[in-house]
Amino acid sequence: MSSALDREYDAQLAKVTGPGGAVQLGRDAQGRVIVTNFPATLPAMFDVFCMLNGAAEAVVADGERLTFAALDARATEVAKALAGGFGIGKGDRVAIAMRNCPAWIVAYMAVLKAGGIATLVNGWWQADELRHGLRLTDPKLVIADAPRAKRLAETGLAIDHVALPVEKRIDAALAPLLARGGAAAALPDIQPEDDATILFTSGSTGLAKGALSTHRAVTTGLYAYAISLLVLVGIMEKEGRAPTNAPKTLVNVPLFHVTGEVPVLLNSFVIGRTMVLMAKWDPGEALRLIQDEKITYFVGVPTMSLELMQHPDRDSYDLSSLTDIAAGGAARPVAHVKRLQDSFPAARPALGYGLTETNAAGCGNFWQNYADKPASTGRPHRPIVEIAILGEGDRHLPPGETGEIGIRSASNFRCYWNDPEASAAAFSADNFLKTGDVGYLDGDDYLFIVDRKKDIIIRGGENISCQEVEAAIYSHPAVSEASVFGVPDERLGEVPAAVIYSEDDRALDGEGLRAFLAGRVAQYKIPAHIWVHHTPLPKLGTGKIDKKLLRERYREELAKAA
Repeated sequence: MSSALDREYDAQLAKVTGPGGAVQLGRDAQGRVIVTNFPATLPAMFDVFCMLNGAAEAVVADGERLTFAALDARATEVAKALAGGFGIGKGDRVAIAMRNCPAWIVAYMAVLKAGGIATLVNGWWQADELRHGLRLTDPKLVIADAPRAKRLAETGLAIDHVALPVEKRIDAALAPLLARGGAAAALPDIQPEDDATILFTSGSTGLAKGALSTHRAVTTGLYAYAISLLVLVGIMEKEGRAPTNAPKTLVNVPLFHVTGEVPVLLNSFVIGRTMVLMAKWDPGEALRLIQDEKITYFVGVPTMSLELMQHPDRDSYDLSSLTDIAAGGAARPVAHVKRLQDSFPAARPALGYGLTETNAAGCGNFWQNYADKPASTGRPHRPIVEIAILGEGDRHLPPGETGEIGIRSASNFRCYWNDPEASAAAFSADNFLKTGDVGYLDGDDYLFIVDRKKDIIIRGGENISCQEVEAAIYSHPAVSEASVFGVPDERLGEVPAAVIYSEDDRALDGEGLRAFLAGRVAQYKIPAHIWVHHTPLPKLGTGKIDKKLLRERYREELAKAA
């Protein structure tokens, strides 16, 4: 039986999306639900909501404060420079490789206004990873901060790029982009089905793929979150506890991740929410900012909220403004839900589930529902998202049966860039994205994720391809065999572990392999646990390494040691 909160949510949703409601709905050519009275392209969305929320603070970073109107004006100025000074036009990829900063946001807005495809580079990538991503997407321009510009030079690729001094105030930071002129350039007319973004995702095939989305897809993912917030605010107002503080979010997740891009960054434009930027995660600094800036909304990978709970100075700060603590990007341990409620009694925990390929749309679990079903990622983002559990031959399975999770939505990505085979394999015949996650729906339409089909590790929200790490390990001359898999970790959810076979028992140990991998793969991909064998690893009948056996053996060994 559905909960009282679910029944109230559904009643408020009917008001928000019904006749005369704030959100009007329609269907696209494939029959998927879309929002018809909000802008369907990102440039139009920026212009409309920056006008509506113009006087509100949009960004706070390093003592600088920018309103939505100021942000939009600068983005339009830079967009004209991109179009006129750099020759950026419709369909041109422009890579953004920077840490979280105001210039990142302006560059992102400007690329989209100029008709380009905003290509969001993982800021932790090292030279080899960066080389692959840029070769794959072939951007016409790279906009970087100084550390990423240095890594770009290390790739040996000849790509036009601009390095921005992002540590300076916004006008000085953007000056190199404006230096080529082009202020009189006309900006193109953008249509909903034009391509908008490429985000990189690691899967079981090893090297990162570029997920390409249209403006319609990104804005639909955005509006899935905006609708949910409108409904929740409606419930609060009905209960006589309307929000008293202006909405503010701490931007502590990377903007190049889909969580940072869609539910955090883009949703802030729609609801007029101030974004307080962190250049890098620091739980002590996060506590200070929550107090000083009166942050109302916190979202991050579960590790981050855990570190807030465990911080020795937590009780020294006034955190009473915080009303919501959400998590996404990785599973939150069930035990953490009660700890969150005890640690932050004024804040309500929530959990989201979405993919890069769905522009973050998927499911949400919140408030008392999350306390009642802490192992679930919640119900689908209605009415935007449909969830199906796919069995053999992609047959839809009934509640309670376990299969691959499928998501159908107008927020789904269009394809993987230059990878038609992977693109075709990503969808069922009835247009459900095949997520690679395994789960089931209960009788109340709550989704429970129980496993993954893909050979990936999710370390604190970062997807790690086991195959990619194995390939890096195999480049060591002393390694004959390698198997990489995830093992549980209290803080990060799971971390990579590796078992290797080295024929020379004096040639290699764990620390030596970690030192070898440093600089070859991003730090978060380096195995936390390494076991060195001096006999061949166990094999399946096919001759492949028996990864399942190794994973179970070493997970059990770690559990006993703990």
